[in-house]
Amino acid sequence: MSNKPKTQTQQKQTSQPHNNQEAGERIQKVLARGGLGSRREIERWIDEGRLVINGVKVILGQSLKEGDLLHINGRVVNWEKFSQQATRVLVYHKPTGEVVTRRDPEGRPVIFTQLPKLPVGRWIAVGRLDINTSGLIMVTNNGELANRLMHPSSEIEREYAVRILGEVNEEMMTRLKAGVELEDGEAHFDDVKFFAGEGANKWYHVVVKEGRNRLVRRLWESQEVTVSRLMRVRYGPAVLPERVKSHSYYELDAKELAILMEFVDMPAEKPQLPHWQQKKSFEKPKANTHPKKTRPQQHKSKTSNETTKPRNPQQKINRTRK
Repeated sequence: MSNKPKTQTQQKQTSQPHNNQEAGERIQKVLARGGLGSRREIERWIDEGRLVINGVKVILGQSLKEGDLLHINGRVVNWEKFSQQATRVLVYHKPTGEVVTRRDPEGRPVIFTQLPKLPVGRWIAVGRLDINTSGLIMVTNNGELANRLMHPSSEIEREYAVRILGEVNEEMMTRLKAGVELEDGEAHFDDVKFFAGEGANKWYHVVVKEGRNRLVRRLWESQEVTVSRLMRVRYGPAVLPERVKSHSYYELDAKELAILMEFVDMPAEKPQLPHWQQKKSFEKPKANTHPKKTRPQQHKSKTSNETTKPRNPQQKINRTRK
């Protein structure tokens, strides 16, 4: 429990309880599940008076119940479609040249045009990669999950494969792990390892727990060497399998999703069949005048066991948080 003093909105909530608190589901939880934002972001909207239910401004702690009319910034939100929204997570292989945004004013390609359309809500990118960096980027329709994966307090490991042009010695790697001063403060690699290569260009794998802009590149450049290629290969327990090529993605199955949610201390959801399996499960069987004994068909997810094929032995699904 936090010992922070109550905000003005929280004090108002205590003195003026709302009937909707007795039933339904918390607004932050419903809207975060629908991908509208993280719970903290939605709480800020409530403080700013941007949410209205049935003509009355929302207060923290208020719940949504059947029949409530919700407005956000004056626009009606059909929130009831979020109530049964199952969490989905995609691992996308971003190529260089794409940007992690919904619309780019310069007309550059964006990652969201490469993703499947959601019937409800929207995809939220977990962190960013700059235009010249390729590799793994996760997207989810669960705003709370995205927030926990990105929040600085989580200190989640990001692993990168880096091709370096220049001489790298043990003393340099020791300095990079100990910490160097950058223009926005001290930074360091949590791990640096030689991976492969001969001659002028060699590959290294580095691990950071921060999401500062261009952090990996700036750390190497502080040692007067050049990053000629940068690729993210892991984010927490999620890895980028070799079979997922550039511009491609795969969806975490129920087991992988449970590992990821446990990793950020979120309760696992009940596994749900993909929509194409749900349709088949409820199809009316065709009439058969000569029935034969057959084994029931097993529909195997196209995405199952993807994370068991890592790019290298270091990339594993870790059930326990480091």
